[in-house]
Amino acid sequence: MSHPVSRRLFACTAAMLACGSVSLASPAMAAEAWPNQPLKLLVGFAPGGANDIVARIIAKELQQSLGETVVVDNKPGAGGLIASEAVAKAQKNGYTLLLGSIGNNTIAPVLAKKLNFDPRKDLEPITIVAEAGNALLVNSKLPYKSVKDFIEAARKEPGTINYASSGTGSTLHLAGALFGQQANVNIVHIPYKGNSQAINDVIAGQVQAIFSGIPSAISSSKAGQTRILAVTTPQRLKSLPDVPTVAESGVPGYAFTSWYGLFTTGGTDPAIVQKLAQEVRKIIAKPEVQAQFEAQGLEPVSSDPASFKAQVNRELDRWSRDIKAMNISLN
Repeated sequence: MSHPVSRRLFACTAAMLACGSVSLASPAMAAEAWPNQPLKLLVGFAPGGANDIVARIIAKELQQSLGETVVVDNKPGAGGLIASEAVAKAQKNGYTLLLGSIGNNTIAPVLAKKLNFDPRKDLEPITIVAEAGNALLVNSKLPYKSVKDFIEAARKEPGTINYASSGTGSTLHLAGALFGQQANVNIVHIPYKGNSQAINDVIAGQVQAIFSGIPSAISSSKAGQTRILAVTTPQRLKSLPDVPTVAESGVPGYAFTSWYGLFTTGGTDPAIVQKLAQEVRKIIAKPEVQAQFEAQGLEPVSSDPASFKAQVNRELDRWSRDIKAMNISLN
């Protein structure tokens, strides 16, 4: 009579072990089976901007890599926070992605009077994909030939030099505010509703300066409409090797670099996050993708999820501190 009991115990034990092995293997199995449906890549800004361009490059390559459709969905508004919130509240399955940036992931959350999600917990960083600097650009008819000239003029007549931006709290605004703070000059911020209108008014002479994106700066300076005084990156740019950095032009320690990165919903299976990171790193390593980024004035880069998450958290801390010190708010 002992044999049937032994057989039952053996059967139960085997079943329990089988269940345990399935449970232990489920994350890996989920990642192996993922994806099996289309993905959506949200962008917090209108089509045609840098965020949108980067998203479409990544989406096209990711679609080929994963074998599933990747649809870019533009949800502009609130400095990118509308798209961020949509991803934060999506299902935790990796099928909803966000092409984020320094602006909508670490600056807009700090400036927002009310936030309906936690940017640290509800969005899961996957990998950074590109970095970009700005250029201190002035109207070509102005006498400023260097950052030193610009600073001297600002100190001689405080509050008389204006700089344009694509809006209050934008990266162009903060690049200028940081410059004013570190150079100890009073330059007046003029916010616009977008980058195109802002740079057009610099070209027209309505505003003296702008901390512009690199492609726009190169294009207008080549046309003789503007003059590039310096770039905001820590080192000189390959695309502008003869243009000094702001730091080497008289404002030691100054650096302002924007970045773009991929996010998904917080709480998504870590195995899926890792799989996405690996696929995107392969994409960023492709020479043809790097060429597309560089044509937009972007430097292609990548990272692992943990280091990208640490960077996002550091910058949320930094902008919470710096925005308060610069007395910037959305009225």
